[in-house]
Amino acid sequence: MTNVLTFDLGGTYIKYGVVNHDGAILTKDNIKTPEQLDELLAIIGDCQKNYSQYKLEGIAISAPGAVSDHGVIYGSSAIPYIHGPNIKTLIESKTGLAVSIENDANCAALAEVWKGSAVGKNDIAVVVIGTGIGGALIKNGFIHKGTHLHGGEFGYMILDSDNLGKGMSTFSEVASTYSIIKRVAYEKNIDPTLLTGENVFLQAEKGDEICQHAIEEFYRMLAIGLYNIQYMYDPELILIGGGISFRKELISKLKEELRSITGKIEVATLMPAIDRCYFSANANMVGAVYDFLQKTKQNN
Repeated sequence: MTNVLTFDLGGTYIKYGVVNHDGAILTKDNIKTPEQLDELLAIIGDCQKNYSQYKLEGIAISAPGAVSDHGVIYGSSAIPYIHGPNIKTLIESKTGLAVSIENDANCAALAEVWKGSAVGKNDIAVVVIGTGIGGALIKNGFIHKGTHLHGGEFGYMILDSDNLGKGMSTFSEVASTYSIIKRVAYEKNIDPTLLTGENVFLQAEKGDEICQHAIEEFYRMLAIGLYNIQYMYDPELILIGGGISFRKELISKLKEELRSITGKIEVATLMPAIDRCYFSANANMVGAVYDFLQKTKQNN
């Protein structure tokens, strides 16, 4: 059986490894993200040589930005040199192997459909919560990118028009982990850089009412966003990813908020089905390989 060499391009590190057709990671490692494109191409070439014993059939890449099907990555990210040139063509010329590239959030969603919490589902939404909110849409088992490659960019949704342009209006601004920090910093009149999300949750558990209120508001706004996604797209399942998704109470708290929301809206007949993502650190690598296999099958 042949295997796929996969790369997850991050702003600080590049994760790489070999994944088989069953989604199993045969080997993996990481390296500091290089500062130049030619260095990245050299790393990919070296990995191809070092892993030649795995009978590589192609290269699958997870990358930040708006990834087009022809190989150009639009937008911007912490790896500026990948935006502009046709990365797909450059890597194919360097290695002689077939290459697929997909956005990192989309790869995370594909991993869930292939081997994670959404196995057997055709239409899902994945909401990834961090300092902002990203996401992805799966339609009929494939990524739905949209006309402008913005499918799944839930973070841009406006949830509070009264604060438009004031840093607390979009889904990312009011329901990310950083939104919790911003609320506490504002109420306590302190520098937000002195706080972490983990510390806010810890203080809330100790009875800090400001921290408790900030967390309650986070859950409420996140639930409103999920409600909107359900009625815009009507997925079978909405999955929550990101570091905060591992908090034990997350799903139960969100379900509680969603019941409250739907109970107040007469026409609301749908209760969104939600769960946490199965994959964490390796999601992008595994999903990139599934993307490669899907595209290879389509082209044959």
